Amino acid sequence: MPRGPEKPDAGKSAAMASQPRRDTAVEVNVRRELHRRGLRYRLQQRIVPGAPRRSVDIVFPRARIVVDCRACWWHACPNHATLPARNRTWWASKLESNSARDADTEHRLTAAGWAVVVVWEHDDPGRAAERIADYVATRS
Repeated sequence: MPRGPEKPDAGKSAAMASQPRRDTAVEVNVRRELHRRGLRYRLQQRIVPGAPRRSVDIVFPRARIVVDCRACWWHACPNHATLPARNRTWWASKLESNSARDADTEHRLTAAGWAVVVVWEHDDPGRAAERIADYVATRS
């Protein structure tokens, strides 16, 4: 009987579970730059319509702007996406589902009137914060 993609071994599974879901380096660096520019925001808000378990990284409630900070590897960055050699099929499926969830979250938020700004791990935090600050100023 054919088997599906193999799951990672217990050690790899534990390593995946220990990955931070909040306060990642990209998120902290962007927050620091936003704060330096005098912007105040909320963190880890569960505002995704129809998906109560999903949270967003940075939220500007009055301007209705959400900032999604994404790690290049985990979210299959269009510039830096790679696949590991081991369990390639499983990882391809996993990363594809992450990207599909990101797209669904963006769709749900934009349909509800939120603007979504995506900041990738490889983006310069200062430039990203400047872009976000300009956007907040136009929507406030």
